[in-house]
Amino acid sequence: MSGSTAEQPRALGLLMCTALVVGNTIGVGLFMLPASLAPYGLNAVPAWLITTIGCVFVAWVFAGLARAFPQADGPYAYSSRALGHGVAFVIMWCYWISTVVTNAVLATGVVGYLSSFLPGLATNHLAAAVTAMALVWLFVAINVRGVRAAGWVQVWSTVLKLLPQVGIVALGLWAFFAPHETSPVQLPTTPISMSGVIAASTLALYAMLGVESAAMPAGRVCDPGRTIPRATFIGTLTVALVSICVSLIPMLLIPQGELAASSAPFSDLFARFLGPASGKLLAAFVIVSGLGCLNGWTLILGELTVSFARHGGFPPALGKLNAHGAPTRAFVVTAVLASLMLLTSSSDSTAGAFTFLELVVTASNLPVYFGCAIAVLILWRRGELGRLGPRESRWLAAAVLATVYCVWVSIGLGGKSLLWALVPCAMGVPVYWWYAIVRRPALAT
Repeated sequence: MSGSTAEQPRALGLLMCTALVVGNTIGVGLFMLPASLAPYGLNAVPAWLITTIGCVFVAWVFAGLARAFPQADGPYAYSSRALGHGVAFVIMWCYWISTVVTNAVLATGVVGYLSSFLPGLATNHLAAAVTAMALVWLFVAINVRGVRAAGWVQVWSTVLKLLPQVGIVALGLWAFFAPHETSPVQLPTTPISMSGVIAASTLALYAMLGVESAAMPAGRVCDPGRTIPRATFIGTLTVALVSICVSLIPMLLIPQGELAASSAPFSDLFARFLGPASGKLLAAFVIVSGLGCLNGWTLILGELTVSFARHGGFPPALGKLNAHGAPTRAFVVTAVLASLMLLTSSSDSTAGAFTFLELVVTASNLPVYFGCAIAVLILWRRGELGRLGPRESRWLAAAVLATVYCVWVSIGLGGKSLLWALVPCAMGVPVYWWYAIVRRPALAT
């Protein structure tokens, strides 16, 4: 197995794949989402309904593709089969870049919450950057031990990160239904409007990014034709339920203006009802949540890099596996890139840019959703999906509705965010041209 690119061990079962979806999706961003949604008030309610339905359609697309092509190694293979190698490369390149950025942001977010216990990290930017880099490399060390080791870390971190969500729901139920002298409910005053719903639903999608996580390491999944669809649906619906509950409860219990200005909405919620000491307890769970997310996205990033190498977009050396079946070189290269980002962006605070970062990362992820939905329609037109029964017909309808949903999100993102997302997309064109068109044919001769 050492130094091989031939066959990857299939070690991810239903539990680990579901943990990937839930663990990768529920991260540090969810703990900031109530503040981002606060200016839109009750527009968040229909926005969450639209986002949940849209993400179910997107999940249906990935589940159907995994069932139709169980031997394929994920979205790169699906989009390449339908759209060609060049388009598939650009789509997945955007996703790859956004995942590198996400890992750097996750490490930074975890260090921010660590400053609750180590105050020096809040003032010493170099120490904070070095700590964030150490976290990135810690999860590289875990993932090079093999996909099963990373999978179990993901399972346990996902269990731990769901505990504070249960606590938030319990607090909400107590506030809503227990007898009080004065009702604690604080209804937002912003009127419901179409523009407010569109903007809020775009922000809500950021909390749902990761529904595709079970499909990304398809080459490592046991019985992918059954496991990936089940994990994708279970994970997506779980994340949607948790996200709706924990984002709407602060909105109804904290005054709208106060919530919009909050840098730690859940800490403020706990402090409001349980006292200031509860803030540190919540910070500990946020750290666990961020670490679990960082572990899962490290695994996805390594597998995605191997997929690039296998399809000819990256050098074959990045697809080499170690004795544990893990792509050590892929992990190292992506960790170096994340570390460079951490070193170059550690000089100031990014609190004011959080919402904009949400939109840019969402825009960078959108091509893979749109591309895979379009791939289903193209493959159906070519007759490559075989005879369509009732299940396949529903899948085809879901692909159409997922495409419509992607257009809806694009409108909500606005021109500025879409233009920023085009930057990594444009960077991928010369990379593909150099390696796939110039370098690879030269090496073959």
